[in-house]
This record gives sequence, C-alpha cells and structure tokens, in this order.
Amino acid sequence: MHREQSERFKERFGVEAERCFFAPGRVNIIGEHTDYNGGFVFPGAISKGTYAYATKRKDRQCRFYSENFHLEDLITVTLDDLSFSLEHDWVNYPKSVLAILQKHGYEPTAGYDIYFVGNIPNGAGLSSSASIELVMATLLNEWEGWNLSKRTLVQFCQQAENEYIGVQSGIMDQFAVGFGKKGHAMLLDCQTLDYEYAPIPTEDYSLIIMNSNKARTLAGSAYNDRRRECEEALQDLQAHLPIQALGEISMEQWEKWQHTVKNEVTAKRAKHVIAENERTKIAVQRLKTGDWQQFGELLNESHQSLRDDYEVTGKELDTLISLAWEQPGVIGARMTGAGFGGCAIAFVDKTHVNLFLENVAARYSEVIGYEASFYEAEVGDGAKELILEKVSR
Repeated sequence: MHREQSERFKERFGVEAERCFFAPGRVNIIGEHTDYNGGFVFPGAISKGTYAYATKRKDRQCRFYSENFHLEDLITVTLDDLSFSLEHDWVNYPKSVLAILQKHGYEPTAGYDIYFVGNIPNGAGLSSSASIELVMATLLNEWEGWNLSKRTLVQFCQQAENEYIGVQSGIMDQFAVGFGKKGHAMLLDCQTLDYEYAPIPTEDYSLIIMNSNKARTLAGSAYNDRRRECEEALQDLQAHLPIQALGEISMEQWEKWQHTVKNEVTAKRAKHVIAENERTKIAVQRLKTGDWQQFGELLNESHQSLRDDYEVTGKELDTLISLAWEQPGVIGARMTGAGFGGCAIAFVDKTHVNLFLENVAARYSEVIGYEASFYEAEVGDGAKELILEKVSR
C-alpha cells in the first residue's frame, strides 16, 4: 500500500513523501452516550484508519489532498489564517488541530504537504473524524519535536472537535484512537480518564461490524440536543444530589430520585445514561470471567435502551439488530457510535459467520431497499508513525 500511495503523493505534490503516520478508527463495544456524561465506555481501536503521507515545506502554506472525499483539487491554507470555511469541507478537521495547537502556543515551524487516505467509511460512526484529527496531531508532534504526551494530544483533538468543528462530543473517540492496543478494548472513565485494558477474546467469536450505509452528520443531527437534554436532567438532580455528572449516579440512586427530573423526555435520557453506565462496568467483568452469554445479553439491553429511552437508532439500525438477533450463533448485537445511522456490531460464533452475513445482508436489502456493508473487525493499535519506503531509486 505504501508504495502506491507514495507514488500518488509524488504525482500530486511533485515531491516525495518524507514520512507516513497512521491513526485508527474505533468501535465502541458498549457504553454509548455515556462519555460526555462523565461515565464509562469500552471502545477499541480497529485496524482500519487514516494514513497521512507528508513532506515539510519551506513556507507557511499547508496543502491538503484526499481521494476519499472526491474533491479534485488540492486545498491550500496558510498558517496565518486557519479559520473555519465551508468550502474547505473535510480539511476543516486537520485545520482544527492546527488551530487548537496554535492556540496553546504550539506553532509549526513551516507548512506541510499532506495526502490523507483512509479506509474507514465516512459518516459510519467509526470515528473517521477523530482518526483524521489524531493522525494530524501525531504528525505535527513527532515532526516538530514538541514531545506532547498522548493524553495531551487526545485532549487537544477533543477540543478541536468541540470548539472548531462544533460537535460537543465527549473524549471517548479521540482517546480510543490515541490509546488503542492490539487485541484489547479499554474501560475508560471519561471523568477521570483512568483506564484499563481488557482482552477481546476472538478464538470462538467474531466481532462483525455492520454498516447500515445510512450516513449521518453529527453537527447537523440531534446529537447536541441529546447532550442538552442530559444537562437539563443533571441540573434537576443536582438540586438533591452532590454530583457533577450523570455518570456518578447508581441505578439505586436513580430509582430514588428520578421523580425530581421534571421533563419526561429528559428523564428517559438520564435513565439510559445511568443504566448504560452500569451495564458497561458489568460487561467488562463478564468478559474477564469468560461469561460470553451474559456479556451478549448486556449488548442487547444496550441497544434496547438506545432505541427506547435515548431514541437514537432509527429504522436502519433497528432492522440490522433485529435481523442479527434472529440468527444462530449470535450472542449479542447493538448499534455503536452516536446513532442516527452509521454502524452496529454483533458477536457471532465463528462457525456461523458465513450464514450470518448471507442472511442479514439479504433481508436488510429487502427491507431497507439498499445494501448494508459488513466486515470482521480486528482490534488494533492507536495512532503512530509508520516506516515509509521511498519511491525513487
């Protein structure tokens, strides 16, 4: 792959790429919409992601190109003007990282030519945006010799998403992309950023990612509405409990104090977050003891809660999951990501994978009218530099 992409870089920019960096996408096993509520999540990095081939310039221009976004021309910006521009489309993501680094006093010594190429489906809920942000941050940190910690880069990238892009996401996506570990997912406390790895045993079961192929754009969706609704519920509860986030509340406390949340809708949102938080912690315990059946049931309960209480699934995701639940060998399935389209996951007995793919694919296209995409996920490493083979002799 590197040779082909290096050749394209040289064709596009007229010089050779000097270095190459990679940041993965992520899939969240369980713990949905808990991250920005100070709760627990359990994501893992996947082997698909974003590659950035780059060379350093001698001026203050940055030139960006990607074949993934079907824009023919290079997009050129200057380090002296990193303001958001609708015309710049996807380039606003690497620009956002430059802008936030600049804001914190980290000014690149010169511009860059960068060719981005990724194999994460855009808008699928596998964090293509966080992948672009982290690959850009890693590139700059390594090349400029700033020696910023991975945790700092992750926090800067979340800030870029929140302040520059305008999506009020929690830290899960950037953290999973930055701290991924092959063969493991991480139980992350989004309030303290304490985390522990837990192995994803794939000897008997395959982790299947199912892309509904209904794209979603978070900034224009109900995502920010859900966040606001959770904040309203929290304010009601704070009148009675000394808490900073919904993630601090146990189900026992919720049963006692739920009547204090005035609005029926915001109460449903809070109920999901609090129950999901407990499900996530229990699910990791079940994984560690090898109780796959109970683990799978928790995944199913997660989807039901996201469908009924948080209301972020929709026809496409619900169809995928109901079809998955009907198949032999499936221990659990749920939507993953923010919802409103995007992806779902299923853990499937390896002896049933081919039948599962055949049955779900056929029925989904019958019901929805277009096809879903499927692949077995490999849980991989986080953002890093790769060894780049030179093109010219």
